[in-house]
Amino acid sequence: MDFSIRQEALSDHPIVFDLIEQAFRNETVSDKKEQFMVERLRKSDGFIPELSLVAEVNHEIVGYILLTKIAIENEMRHTTSLALAPVAVLPAFQNKGIGGKLIEKAHHIAKELGYQSIILLGTRKVLSQVWIPAFASFQYFTSV
Repeated sequence: MDFSIRQEALSDHPIVFDLIEQAFRNETVSDKKEQFMVERLRKSDGFIPELSLVAEVNHEIVGYILLTKIAIENEMRHTTSLALAPVAVLPAFQNKGIGGKLIEKAHHIAKELGYQSIILLGTRKVLSQVWIPAFASFQYFTSV
């Protein structure tokens, strides 16, 4: 399947909102509010426009990924990292490699921007099948 990946534009926001809602609608491990989380993250200090990407098939947005900057702190150290969530693909386009390619592209851009670690947020099934292999050259930590 031919598709392209580009940086999300402001005019894409309503389309991406609907895409995320559709992508997570039937997921059992979801609060069904991922689209609202993305709206909040876009307004946060951690938002990095270069790491908000869409995938298009025939000029239709069918996939989305977002990585945002986070701080990891303890008594001895402060580290800047990235959090990856969500990756969303319209149901009709799932299992066609689009999510994996979004992850690879985001990984490449993150490395170019100088980031060295990414926190992956998602279920163990998705992490083991797609995310962890795509980020083999990064340090990664899982949430579940």
